[in-house]
Amino acid sequence: MKRETLFLKSAIFIIGAPVVMLCVFVLPKFPNFYAEWLPELAYLRYPITIFFYVTAIPFFFALYQAFNILTYIDKNEAFSDLSVRALKYIKNCATAISLLYIAGMPFFYLTADLDDAPGMIIIGLMVVFGAMVVAVFAAVLQKLLQKAIEIKSENDLTV
Repeated sequence: MKRETLFLKSAIFIIGAPVVMLCVFVLPKFPNFYAEWLPELAYLRYPITIFFYVTAIPFFFALYQAFNILTYIDKNEAFSDLSVRALKYIKNCATAISLLYIAGMPFFYLTADLDDAPGMIIIGLMVVFGAMVVAVFAAVLQKLLQKAIEIKSENDLTV
């Protein structure tokens, strides 16, 4: 089992690395690029940049919680309240990302409307949909794990 969890842990790092690169190298340059690209909306350059940084926070926290779940699996503590709590955090982070992107849709619309690029709205909706899928999946796993823990504790009491 260690090999599989090691693979998944490395996948978490591979998923997080591009977002770190974007936050460190691309987003600091984004306000100037946005102001040159769409001078009519130059006043939105800092709110949009802050928006992307704010949405990165729950993303990284969810990755951290996924890493914790894999650590619990390595320690044979997968069926514990810690795993249920980590899944709850992942669900909440995914919901927060969806809500933040829904709230940010007017910015996407303004940018897409001026640049005549409807693909921007589709990308924003894909993020909302993807995050909601993760939230629902985490909620289902959380309930399933909670039921498994309850059954396990009942079986421990009967033996």
